[in-house]
Amino acid sequence: MEIIISGQNMKVTDALEEYAKKKLGRLDRYLPNITDVRLDLVRENSRRGEDLARAQITVRHRRGAILRAEESVPGDFQVALNLAIDKMYRRIERFKGKRSRKGRERFSATLEELSAAEALPEFAAAPEVMEGDEQVIRRKDVIVTIMTEEEAAEQMELLGHTFFIFQNGTTGELNIIYKRTTTGYGVLVPRVE
Repeated sequence: MEIIISGQNMKVTDALEEYAKKKLGRLDRYLPNITDVRLDLVRENSRRGEDLARAQITVRHRRGAILRAEESVPGDFQVALNLAIDKMYRRIERFKGKRSRKGRERFSATLEELSAAEALPEFAAAPEVMEGDEQVIRRKDVIVTIMTEEEAAEQMELLGHTFFIFQNGTTGELNIIYKRTTTGYGVLVPRVE
């Protein structure tokens, strides 16, 4: 299991890096076959006083599933990391509970899909934004996987997102599933006019 730690608007000290590697190294006990763990630490400026410390953990599993947890707290990165790890343990428990009736994992990727995902750059450099100038500041390539609506909803929940793009296994079309503000989920089926 490879552990990658990066910092934005802050310097990752040796003590913080050692602490994070010790904590993240334990994830393999709860979920075997993790290929890599990425920890992004970000210091966010706050207008209300103390700066926020944000810790985002992304876990990539050998079978293609991606689990993500993020927490922000005022000040201390160790507290943010501990809260994010606690959230990741809950995500892992949920992921481990999502198995098909045959006992195999629902989320699987072919070797071709995994190699294509590894070839993608993690972050695209954002262009400078002039005041009052609205433009696209981030572009991200998304690998679309064939799955059912239920599997897409589960993957969206594991990532902690409010929407997810997938190829519907029954219709073969691109769909977008999203979390409704009231209850349940909605599915967008694009049509060209």
